[in-house]
Amino acid sequence: MNICVALRTEAVAVRRGTSAPVTRVGMRARRADRATGGAGPIAMLGVAGGVAPQVQVGDVVVASEVRGDGITVACPAAPLLAGALRRAGLTVHVGPLATQPRLARGSGLDRLAMSGVLAVDMETAIVAEAVGDRPFVAVRVISDNAAAPLMRPAIVRNGYRALRTLTRVVAVVEEWAAVAAPRTVRLAAPRSFCAGVERAIDIVERALDRYGAPIYVRRQIVHNAHIVAALERRGAIFVEELDEVPDGARVIFAAHGVTPAVRSAADERRLAVIDATCPLVAKVHNEVRRYAARDATVFLIGHADHEEVVGTVGEAPSRVVVVDDEQSAATVVPEDPDNVAYVMQTTLAVDEAERIAGRLRTRFPTLVAPRSDDICYATSNRQAAVREIAAASDLVLVVGSANSSNSLRLVEVATRAGAAAYLVDDATDVHLSWLRGVERVGITAGASAPPYLVDELVHALAALGPTEVLEVRAADENVTFTLPREVS
Repeated sequence: MNICVALRTEAVAVRRGTSAPVTRVGMRARRADRATGGAGPIAMLGVAGGVAPQVQVGDVVVASEVRGDGITVACPAAPLLAGALRRAGLTVHVGPLATQPRLARGSGLDRLAMSGVLAVDMETAIVAEAVGDRPFVAVRVISDNAAAPLMRPAIVRNGYRALRTLTRVVAVVEEWAAVAAPRTVRLAAPRSFCAGVERAIDIVERALDRYGAPIYVRRQIVHNAHIVAALERRGAIFVEELDEVPDGARVIFAAHGVTPAVRSAADERRLAVIDATCPLVAKVHNEVRRYAARDATVFLIGHADHEEVVGTVGEAPSRVVVVDDEQSAATVVPEDPDNVAYVMQTTLAVDEAERIAGRLRTRFPTLVAPRSDDICYATSNRQAAVREIAAASDLVLVVGSANSSNSLRLVEVATRAGAAAYLVDDATDVHLSWLRGVERVGITAGASAPPYLVDELVHALAALGPTEVLEVRAADENVTFTLPREVS
């Protein structure tokens, strides 16, 4: 690795944290050619002026791109490094870094801020243009901003603080450089959104377009933090229960379904309801009602605390028994062993769910099964695909939020297939230590994770060195669901 800095004070601070070579390229990068010496990754480190109001003195900016005079250089490895720096206890921002030939002041800073720039320096773009296709990152610690400009007594204190932080940054940058290497990435297909998730998100977006904000949504529309945040920015308000919704307001039921009691409460409050329940979840609700009408005990194979299961149990609380593992299946005692049926949560691991169902069938020969599979087609397809890529991968990364059942099941399936597997909300969650010595990475995403997060992760890994990306397709999907009349 070659660490580049502009100033002698920056070089001193960096050398306190590393024994790696440190190259001074000079103010305004007059000696930028020095940056290309040697081999391997290049990191441009130093202090900078803050531009965006949220960037404070002592904060760290990791450049997602570097803008200079007529050039823009992308830095796709930024999320990996930013996540590692945050885990090291630093306050980190990811975004554009601008390089200018002179100090930016007043209206110049305002123009940069309006363009999305987080910080400004005099060297990074010149160095970034010189490094070619080698792995490259740019990290700047804020020493001054509009609230604490250079020409004031506090600059000495602020500068010292920034340089101390710069010393802390170096160890993490070294860790990033240590995992820069050629890799093969296998992408599972299908991955990311299923038809039910696309429908649910579309319902909220169309409701906002048609009726305007605010639109209330009971619970997360789908289990993904990025989707929820994006809809909140558009004016959706997510609530846990209906008593948080004003009387007469418009409310959307999430894709996981609700109990009849929730529907009744909405009617009593005269709420304008739009139902985004996934049709495949609604199918399971219908099955429970049908079996319960025959006074059957309904075994619901699933996780008792999951929203989908809570909603399904609510269809017939006195008739439904949740069976969450093989031990429960071996010990459950129904009211009438000859009048029993089972249904499944739609997002279970297929192999595990089948073992539980098999145990129930062995104990209860008259057990009635669903007319068709309850486990969602998308869940099954994604598990088949991840099983295939895991067999040829040292590491599998599953993109999805921690409360996403189908994403968690993908991690379990990959682990059972013999790969080390981790759930990540996005590229910033990837620990650099996971990549040490790993040449084959598999990537998939849960049915509620947006595809762009997978793209960002692939680009971040590819920025670590030459990368071959292969897609492994287990199935084709062409399922679509109709929208409720309120938004169609």
